[in-house]
Formats: sequence, C-alpha cells, structure tokens
Amino acid sequence: MNDTYVSEIREFIVSNFLFGKQGEFSDEQSFLESGIIDSTGLLELVSFVEERYGIAVADADLVPSNLDSLRNISRFVSDKVAAHG
Repeated sequence: MNDTYVSEIREFIVSNFLFGKQGEFSDEQSFLESGIIDSTGLLELVSFVEERYGIAVADADLVPSNLDSLRNISRFVSDKVAAHG
C-alpha cells in the first residue's frame, strides 16, 4: 500500500465528504457501509483519482474490491499507475 496515495485520498475524503472533520476511519473501513461516501460520492472519488494520478477507471473497475476503502483504492491506484508506466 502506497502511503502517499493513502494520505492524499484520505485528505480528499475528509475535505469533500466529512467536511474537514478528521473523523477516525481505518484504511480497511468500507466507505459505503460506514456511510462515508454514497454512490454519487464514489463518482467524485473516481474523478479525483483519474485527474490526480493520470489514470483511467473503466466501468469494469467500479467494484468494491478496487474502490471501497483506503487500502483498496490505494492498491488499485498503485497498480494502475504502475501499468500506465
């Protein structure tokens, strides 16, 4: 897991979905199950990672195992960035 991705994505989530409140949520905690992000918020998160890291997220990539926690999305972004070259 890339600590830089985790830190930047956590900051985005806190700023945009928790409105600056540094709520405690773990790297493994489900965004959807815990109510941190809803389905519309997930699209905002995808847009953020696409723009920030210069990757494309295909429709087939929109699954919880890729995007539903800091750990998952950090791994996903790291894999995409490495594949993108």
